[in-house]
Amino acid sequence: MNHIILLLALLAVFVTPTALVWLLGRRAGFPRWTLLAFLLVGWLTVFTGWSLSQRAQPFLFPDTSPCFGTRSTPVSQYFPPDSFCRHADGELRTVNGPDAKLVFWTAATTTVAMAGAAVVWRRRRV
Repeated sequence: MNHIILLLALLAVFVTPTALVWLLGRRAGFPRWTLLAFLLVGWLTVFTGWSLSQRAQPFLFPDTSPCFGTRSTPVSQYFPPDSFCRHADGELRTVNGPDAKLVFWTAATTTVAMAGAAVVWRRRRV
């Protein structure tokens, strides 16, 4: 039963939005390479953002959480995605480095640029 629930969750979360974007893009006449790039970079944005916002949570990553064992409270920020440890003195210290944030912002910018390029391409074609 658990496998069926997991399969339905994967279908609802990943397959359905991907198929919907692909079918709507093909119906609008966008090139396949544009749709493929948009989907790949879009999912990279989602997974990188999730990872950045949840990295400090000790229940998700107990061995690698920077807040685990330091008696600090994990704090998540969802946009822009970041994780912090609130220490005893009340200071919030980020647990994500600048490279991880650069990956997120590059992927997010590329996702928006691909959507904009598709609109421009569609307008010029019509």
